[in-house]
Amino acid sequence: MLGRRAATRRFTYGFGRAEDLAGVFIVLVVAASSVLTAAIAVDRLVNPRPLTQLPAVAAAALVGFAGNEWVARCRIRSGRRIGSAALVADGMHARTDGFTSLAVLLGAGGSALGWRAADPLIGLLITVAILLVLKNTVREVFRRLMDGVDPALVDAAESALRRTPGVAGVGQLRLRWLGHRLRAEVAIAVDGGLTVRQAHQVAVEAEHALLHAVPALTGALVHADPAPDPASDPGPDQPDPHAQLAHHGHLLGYQA
Repeated sequence: MLGRRAATRRFTYGFGRAEDLAGVFIVLVVAASSVLTAAIAVDRLVNPRPLTQLPAVAAAALVGFAGNEWVARCRIRSGRRIGSAALVADGMHARTDGFTSLAVLLGAGGSALGWRAADPLIGLLITVAILLVLKNTVREVFRRLMDGVDPALVDAAESALRRTPGVAGVGQLRLRWLGHRLRAEVAIAVDGGLTVRQAHQVAVEAEHALLHAVPALTGALVHADPAPDPASDPGPDQPDPHAQLAHHGHLLGYQA
């Protein structure tokens, strides 16, 4: 709901990053769950006590595992389809709940056979499983917070730009997630003899190509640079169009 709010003068990119913050919160909840599970398991080892109502415990564990795994698959599949790291993380959280239910079932089976330590030992094993799930979730959320994208998306975007009529070269291309939507910034080289209107039309066509080539892309800022004149020699005859910005560390450039 927060991510759908319109951009403001303070939050000029909108509130899409609220999803990333939700992903961080989910990671913390999963981490706390693993700590709590380990603490209870150790306490059960130190202070063993028998389980009661084993049939009811086993039935609840089966239902809990099946339900949580179904929910986890739905969330993870939907999250990956729309590009929501928070929804994927929430699916991983549901999967850890399913693992916990499975541990309860195995522990109940061991207790039914007279092995009192089965429940806490399996609790420790499931803690390890939760941590493995947590590792993948942390990696995904970290990449999203650091504006990481799949390199295949960058390759697809560059290929689409190079196929666009009027684009003589593609410079630095940036993609970033804002929630489950992508934004792009790119510098393209165009014929230096084009009028402003003509260069702008090439930029519009380049953005249109990006929108078709990159799923979840909602818009792109396309900057047009004059391409080098092939009739001139490199060096002083090829002035840098961004020379005035050099002392600010401005790095655009383009690749032929």
